[in-house]
Amino acid sequence: MLSYITWTANPILFDGFVTVRWYGLMFVIGFLIGYEIVSRMFKHEGMPEKWVGSLFIYVVAATIVGARLGHVFFYNWEYYSQHLDEILSVWEGGLASHGGTLGIILAVWLYSKVVTRKPILWTLDRLVVPVGLVAALIRTGNLLNHEIYGGETTLPWGFRFIGNIGAYMHGYDPVFTNPCHPTQIYEALCYLATFALCMWLYWRRNAQEREGLLFGIFMIGIFASRFFIEYIKCVQEPWELEMRAAWGIDQGQLLSIPFVVIGVWLVVRAMRRPRVALTYPNRFPDEKTSR
Repeated sequence: MLSYITWTANPILFDGFVTVRWYGLMFVIGFLIGYEIVSRMFKHEGMPEKWVGSLFIYVVAATIVGARLGHVFFYNWEYYSQHLDEILSVWEGGLASHGGTLGIILAVWLYSKVVTRKPILWTLDRLVVPVGLVAALIRTGNLLNHEIYGGETTLPWGFRFIGNIGAYMHGYDPVFTNPCHPTQIYEALCYLATFALCMWLYWRRNAQEREGLLFGIFMIGIFASRFFIEYIKCVQEPWELEMRAAWGIDQGQLLSIPFVVIGVWLVVRAMRRPRVALTYPNRFPDEKTSR
């Protein structure tokens, strides 16, 4: 039995007239699958097909902008406050899932006001069903990038990552870490479980008939798992070590707490309210009759 796994995956899938990185490809695959799932859900409930395309645009833009600004303001404002011109340099790396989530919520609020004229929870209950899968694919991209891994471990599935991945990509010899927890895999598995649960609840239990239930379960599944896995994950910024020493938690855990609390409140609220029966025509309405 191996005492550890030496991880030598190349972050770049294709390097020619255009460079294709695994991380970016995971984003694209996730969004495309998510689009298909939401499209089937809207068709299942007889909602206008054009709503899906509009939602896709809102969510893609909000994810990128929100995740970037989340990294800037939640983790590295001291640097970016002195380098404002680099805030938009997304290609250089630096995205935060909490910021992406806040960006999506804000975008869905606007989308609900402008497009659907429905409560924001109506859209969020459907949108979050595939988001767990998207999050798992993004963590897979982190694994392929040799980033966001955990502390040292003696467990047989510990990974030795390339610690100098930037220099390695420019021709230098790899410098491997000691065996570490592959926290990207831990998180990806938790997110896949959340995705599977939300899919089952939507398609088999009609959980969308309880407003806010699916969104609440998603918030608990994603951010509670994130909170606990952070205990064995390396911090993203050095100043978080002082935060851990003083408070016992890091920035990722602190940011996760409100999301979990909101998720619990939404689940309790949804279960206390009566179920609202919906109809399922399983077709998009004709364009001329679409709302």
